[in-house]
Amino acid sequence: MLKFLLVVILIAVAVYLTARVIQRRGIAPTPRRSQQPPPRPFGPDDDPDFLRDLDRRRKHPEDPDAP
Repeated sequence: MLKFLLVVILIAVAVYLTARVIQRRGIAPTPRRSQQPPPRPFGPDDDPDFLRDLDRRRKHPEDPDAP
């Protein structure tokens, strides 16, 4: 029974050491998440020029320069 326990312990140590070596060499890298947030949709309500033009049209509806 002692020999069987010794073999199991040796196999466990070998598997552990093999896993550590693989991790250090980068053969099986851990997946990394992107630190950047996903890009937001950019619509006309987010555009500062669009909002400025809307504000100008609301204040001066009869302005001849307004398209």
